[in-house]
Amino acid sequence: MGRTYTHSPKYVYPAVFKPEANGMFSIRFPDIENCCTCGDNLEDGMVMAEDALALTVFTDYEEKSISAPEATPIDKIKLKKREFVTYIVCDTTRYRRKFSSKAVKKTLSIPEWLNDAAVKERINFSQVLQDALKEKLNVS
Repeated sequence: MGRTYTHSPKYVYPAVFKPEANGMFSIRFPDIENCCTCGDNLEDGMVMAEDALALTVFTDYEEKSISAPEATPIDKIKLKKREFVTYIVCDTTRYRRKFSSKAVKKTLSIPEWLNDAAVKERINFSQVLQDALKEKLNVS
């Protein structure tokens, strides 16, 4: 389930939840080094686990072009007293958009008359292309 990033930035890993005395939950990912979080309650813990997993996978693996580790089958996870395990699914798209702002140069052709009109109006070609691509792809 863990894998090298290709086209779909979705990952699935087991997360171990440990209830704390104050009603909070501590959460760790046995397969992802240094990936842990906590939540005020179970629902918050699930949200925080997804966020921690996505951020860690993005920064520790995708950004470095390193293969993410294979996910351990859920029935092979060793648990301590009161702990339970469940799968967490994450999508790293949000982090890629937020932290990967590297510009890529593109060469394109447009009719000369359109270029002249846009230059006259001081149109920012890069911004127009970005806006058009976002609209076409339905992303923000």
